[in-house]
Amino acid sequence: MEQLLGKARYIVPTIEPSKTYITEYEGIDVAVGFKSIESIKSYLGIPEQNELVYDIALIDVDMTETVISYEIETCEKIYFVTSFDMYSIRRGIESISGVKSIISATKVLFSKEAKKAENEYINYLSSGSNINWENEIIYMPFELGDQTVIYKNQRVAKIKLKGLTSQYKEGLLYITNQIIGEENYPTLRKIFKKIEKGV
Repeated sequence: MEQLLGKARYIVPTIEPSKTYITEYEGIDVAVGFKSIESIKSYLGIPEQNELVYDIALIDVDMTETVISYEIETCEKIYFVTSFDMYSIRRGIESISGVKSIISATKVLFSKEAKKAENEYINYLSSGSNINWENEIIYMPFELGDQTVIYKNQRVAKIKLKGLTSQYKEGLLYITNQIIGEENYPTLRKIFKKIEKGV
């Protein structure tokens, strides 16, 4: 289950678009426009006291209200994903800084070249906030070719790895492995190879 807001409405295809909906995309249930886990359960007719049962739930938020309503600070793993345009950095930090609880997050930085100054700039903007940065930083060396493949995937509504740079694919594999657990790495590599071949 992936909960997405905003941009997902234009990327994930659906037959009957509305303000809130759940659709299947490449074998993944995607919930669009919901403000909380409770609102998703209500939509699905699941009693409030019951759990929303999924192996993995990815929550993509960039507003303080949804960071709070999804209780992001209680998630097992939090990634702060950003490129280095001013809007992305400031919007991301603002969305987390509005929460009163301490949030421990791992930076995932999309940049063609990993520069110490870029990381220090994020630290500067977030100084005095409630964000506790993990020591690990994940750099995604984003090339123009990667962006072209991503846009193509969006147009054809498919998840394809072919054409992405090896560095970008390794970054995806690394993060996925962190989420599902290191013991699954060999199986995960095989799955990535199948996706790349279009099997």
